[in-house]
Amino acid sequence: MDVWRRFLVSLCLLIGTSPLLAANRPQIICYGDSITAGYGLNPGQAYPDALQRDLDQHGYSYKVLNVGTSGATTKDAVANVGAVVKAHPAVVIVEFGGNDGLRGLPLEQTRKNLDAVLTALNDAHIKVLLAGITLPPNYGQDYIGAFDQVFRDMAAKHHTAFVPMIYQNLVKVPGTIQGDGIHPTAKGSNIIAETLLPALKPLLRK
Repeated sequence: MDVWRRFLVSLCLLIGTSPLLAANRPQIICYGDSITAGYGLNPGQAYPDALQRDLDQHGYSYKVLNVGTSGATTKDAVANVGAVVKAHPAVVIVEFGGNDGLRGLPLEQTRKNLDAVLTALNDAHIKVLLAGITLPPNYGQDYIGAFDQVFRDMAAKHHTAFVPMIYQNLVKVPGTIQGDGIHPTAKGSNIIAETLLPALKPLLRK
């Protein structure tokens, strides 16, 4: 099943069940790639699940929906953002770009795609939290620096809430990254949720 079909299946399931799950609760859509989807984890262990638990504990009445697709790039994000808009979420956490960087795709392409996604969400008056990621050291400081700058530039241009590096609080904590050296463990997902929460709270209402 390709990226497009995986996305449609997951989004249709979420939209189809969301009235029952969140009858009186606005929705937060976590829109991203394998980090969001929970690649390599058991159900309930991805960061959107941890974020739901954290919000519940802090008294926020929102339903967090996981619309993550493993392998997705910013090109896929552009292709599918219309379906996200049609779900009418209160907030979207945008977490794309890692696969672009790992594949060495042109940075201007990543910039253009993220710009299109954020523009579509802004035009629909949906609040956005942009979640950035960086690359392994072997990609070279010049490319990594330019890659990181894309996220900073997009956050500034669109005036979005912004976390520059969602792994910032787990990189030195044992047991937070899977054996592939890329994806978070359940413990790492919990830390990602904790990292996102301070930037997310100003977008929410109790």
